[in-house]
Amino acid sequence: MKKKKLAVLISGGGSNLQAIIDCCKQPDYPAEIVCVISNKASAYGLERAKNAGIETVVIDHKQYHDRAAFDQAMHERIVAYGAELVCLAGFMRLITPWFIEQWHNRLINIHPSLLPSFKGLHGPRQALEAGVTIAGCTVHFVREAMDDGPIIIQAAVPVLPDDTEESLAARILVEEHRIYPAAIAMIAGGELVIDGDRISRYKH
Repeated sequence: MKKKKLAVLISGGGSNLQAIIDCCKQPDYPAEIVCVISNKASAYGLERAKNAGIETVVIDHKQYHDRAAFDQAMHERIVAYGAELVCLAGFMRLITPWFIEQWHNRLINIHPSLLPSFKGLHGPRQALEAGVTIAGCTVHFVREAMDDGPIIIQAAVPVLPDDTEESLAARILVEEHRIYPAAIAMIAGGELVIDGDRISRYKH
């Protein structure tokens, strides 16, 4: 089985990265990670990658005069590794429209809310403040607008009466670890067809 090659971009602990790493160890999983890139040398996710024998790259955004130059450097490294799909996994940098266009329909993100609700930072906090009874997470293809793009998969999480931001976020994270590898498998397995900004049908 030819496996789709992934580049994973991180900035921190990399728990979603770990979930993807674990799934990639399964012989029948249709993807493999060829590189993990972080804008922070201190990101613990780099250790997770090294422990799994995955190539790591640190590209310090502070060493570049603007976002465009930083994104160009990232793009060149991703291409050099032969990646076919770029996965944002806690990557805390705004990405330029140029980079998004280079990876159109090959760039995905996970967000801790049921998009299109509660875009931006602190999705669980926003859910609690809004008083909703259902929260969750979303994997989507990336577009220029923040937390926008065709939705691949979502998971719902009930909001409990005594929830704090931390407790709700922790339960959402469990679902993130489940649906992100599932979304990658759907893409790698050729199950999705994108029509404009909607996933119009599934191949069977």
